[in-house]
Amino acid sequence: MAPTLLELKDITRTFPGVVAMDDVSVAFRAGEIHAVIGENGAGKSTMMNLLAGELQPDAGSILIDGKPTPIRSPIASQKLGIRVVFQELSLCQNLTVGENVLLSDFAARPALSHLARRRSAQAAAATLRELGLTDLETDTPVSSLTVAQQQLVEIARAISHRARILVLDEPNSALSPRESQRLFDLVRALKQQGVTILYVSHHLDEVLALADRISVMRDGRLITTLDNGPDLTVDQLVAHMVGREVDAAEQYALRPEAHAHIGEPVLDVRDLSVPGHIEHVSFSLSRGEILGVAGLPDSGKDILADAVFGLAPRGGTVEIGGIRLAPGRPYHAIAAGMSLIPADRRAAGALLSMTVAENTVSAALRRFARAGFLRGRPIRNTAHEYVGKLDARIAGLGQKIATLSGGNQQKIILARGLVTGPRVLILHEPTRGIDVGAKAEIYAILKQLAAEGLAVLMVSSELPEIMLHSSRVIVMADRTIAGQLSGSDITEEAIMALATRKSERRAA
Repeated sequence: MAPTLLELKDITRTFPGVVAMDDVSVAFRAGEIHAVIGENGAGKSTMMNLLAGELQPDAGSILIDGKPTPIRSPIASQKLGIRVVFQELSLCQNLTVGENVLLSDFAARPALSHLARRRSAQAAAATLRELGLTDLETDTPVSSLTVAQQQLVEIARAISHRARILVLDEPNSALSPRESQRLFDLVRALKQQGVTILYVSHHLDEVLALADRISVMRDGRLITTLDNGPDLTVDQLVAHMVGREVDAAEQYALRPEAHAHIGEPVLDVRDLSVPGHIEHVSFSLSRGEILGVAGLPDSGKDILADAVFGLAPRGGTVEIGGIRLAPGRPYHAIAAGMSLIPADRRAAGALLSMTVAENTVSAALRRFARAGFLRGRPIRNTAHEYVGKLDARIAGLGQKIATLSGGNQQKIILARGLVTGPRVLILHEPTRGIDVGAKAEIYAILKQLAAEGLAVLMVSSELPEIMLHSSRVIVMADRTIAGQLSGSDITEEAIMALATRKSERRAA
């Protein structure tokens, strides 16, 4: 048995109104893949922030090689050989891929010469090759990459420093099956090199495929640490996570068969194009319909939501109820009845320094203003209404959204979209990084919204999400629509055949 490299001993950490970690003790061995799982709010994010040096424990200690080792800052964490890759991206959008990979080197040695920078670029390229990212050039601006590509650059930045302890937070939440397999091969290779890997994920199948041991957290407590083996199942892990048996029907709100009450068309998109990303995309969306959009990361699907909403430069036409929306003006889209829930909660969704109440009403401030002043009571009443409607778990309306779990952050961002009174709701990766329980709640909310007549456009990398919750699915490949599926034709095989251009079917 390998020796213990990292140990959390009697760790407690509280926030106002919340005990995030409650007397947690867990040990991580050298050279093992140790998964940490639990519902949103279980304490996983707090654990990662403690190891990253972003937070300090209220009680307890962290031991490395058996010695109490305070981690008082992110720099101290990195000097100890710890690298944390958070799900929420932290890349510098104004820098290139190579500059991001070697960013901490530049910070440590700001006086790097031009020659040294060139050598650093070569080192970055070698790291990218090791990760299999041969399609990414080191001089490519990060801002031009998809979410999936940016996530791989984050991982490349972490492994470039040969960490002793690598913490991965939902590392494949936006990756294709091929990219995920590449990541898994890399994780196994790092294990063979003696790296201790803390693998935090809501994808329980991959946890069972990768992990040597699995620690389960619930409500800030460590419930159990299990040795992985052939007899361990997803259902058993879910039962530990939620404290009871949960069947598949409860995890996924069952797909309504074609949503029997689909009404008249609301959204009409014709010849939509974004230079270099999508070409001649046309589709319509009706009241009460959930239209899924699937495809591989390079298919163009990830720019579709931004283009329809007006965030990306576009050609073609987008109309709501016959009203044509001007490109490049998202506020026109909001006024016409469109709302967007973006894929990246941290960078583009949540206003992290603001409260739950402020986030909830931030897209509809004119409704809450009189003579140029915001009215507190209507804001609180509306926020309270939507927090209750979406069953968001919060300590209070004044709580900073940054302190909420991912699932509850997503509910508040969804509430903000609904406060505007949309006719069309666009969701990009709606359950990215959310646990099975929170997913079921989000799916139930979407089902209810569709039943009330809302038209939903859902862009997702998760095939089960697309298959189970879409009335109809369009599949993108090579920057355009490769085909359309509905009813019993919505299967994983059919989606992947279109996504990889193995089918002759084309959109009508």
